[in-house]
Amino acid sequence: MVINTNIQALAAAANLQTSQDMLAKSLSRLSSGSKIVNPADDAAGVAVAMRLDSQIKRTDAAKSNVVNAISYTQTQDGYLKKIARALDRMSELTLLAQDVTKSDTDRALYNTEFRQLGEFISNTATKEFNGVSLFSTNTLRVTLDSEGTTFEMEGISLATPAYTAAIASDISTTAGAVAALANVKQAIAQLAADRAKIGAYQSRLNFTCDQLVISKENLAAASSRIQDVDVAEEATQYARYQILVQSGTAMLAQANALPQSVLRLLQ
Repeated sequence: MVINTNIQALAAAANLQTSQDMLAKSLSRLSSGSKIVNPADDAAGVAVAMRLDSQIKRTDAAKSNVVNAISYTQTQDGYLKKIARALDRMSELTLLAQDVTKSDTDRALYNTEFRQLGEFISNTATKEFNGVSLFSTNTLRVTLDSEGTTFEMEGISLATPAYTAAIASDISTTAGAVAALANVKQAIAQLAADRAKIGAYQSRLNFTCDQLVISKENLAAASSRIQDVDVAEEATQYARYQILVQSGTAMLAQANALPQSVLRLLQ
């Protein structure tokens, strides 16, 4: 029996300190929702989770780019639908101007409407989407994923010969109306090809958007498995550490009382 060094009390204190540390860590995990409170908890996990979180952010940005590109093509197609109606009316006017019962005065009236529709198409060619030309020969590069992979969308131009020839046509004479009909038909064929191209771009972009949503979901799940705490499991551990702290405190009190038995030997 010794008085100066209470081995039992030191051991009980050490065990109590360990239990208190684990209780504090469990409390931090439950309050934060993360099982990695400090990098030391899972050094490799922190590194992997950081990369996954960064990739998730880039995936969100790529999705935003794709959605904006879809909106861009939808805006393009919206204008082209109106141009299609204008060209349909222009083709109708070319045939009306070929009517042998019509005078040149009548054809001049038809030509006035024909020219106005042509100017409508010319004006549409200047339209922009957030400062970016909707109808030009410029190729647009759309970011498709978190790694910066790009997809090229060829520009849709209303300055091609097919459109300009139709716009420049004149139906004030029968011969002019015949030539104008051929030009307008070519413009309609070109418009059909352009709208089909836009439709193909939209289809690919829609599939890409869906893919990015799935990629983000999988990345988030992977990150969650590394970082997020299992509340049910951690709550069980928290209850365990609470009991250990309480019992450790009681046992430390008992260990501190042991040296008092020495007094009996001195009586």
